[in-house]
Amino acid sequence: MTLVCFYRGLHCPICANYLKELERQTAAFADRGVTTIAISSDDEARARAMAEKVGARDLRIGYGLALADARKWGLYISSSRGKTSIGIEESALFSEPGVFMVRPDRTIYYVSVQSMPFVRPNFAEMVQALDFIIKNDYPARGEYVGAV
Repeated sequence: MTLVCFYRGLHCPICANYLKELERQTAAFADRGVTTIAISSDDEARARAMAEKVGARDLRIGYGLALADARKWGLYISSSRGKTSIGIEESALFSEPGVFMVRPDRTIYYVSVQSMPFVRPNFAEMVQALDFIIKNDYPARGEYVGAV
């Protein structure tokens, strides 16, 4: 699988801490057959600055996410409120966080989409959950699409 972590951008101190944790857990994900990538709508320069800030060695950092594509993923879009608490200007528009686990056949196994930057899924708990998922061949949930 691939763990896709959408983050708000360089301006977000919560994202920086969150991506530091994902960097720490990337090897554990890899041990379980899961690759990781963090993506934002930032340009290349801001993405490189974030990669440096979080010490990304194993975690791949993507950039240039089109906001129309962010919407296709179901991400919320926010408008700038100016400089953040760390003194970095927010982009005019940017996506809010989302974490997806995507199977090799490109179907969704897990998703968490947020309308706010606060309280995000815990990567260490996700690694532990993967041990259970793999051991028990646990299926994706929320797969029912019939009448209710």
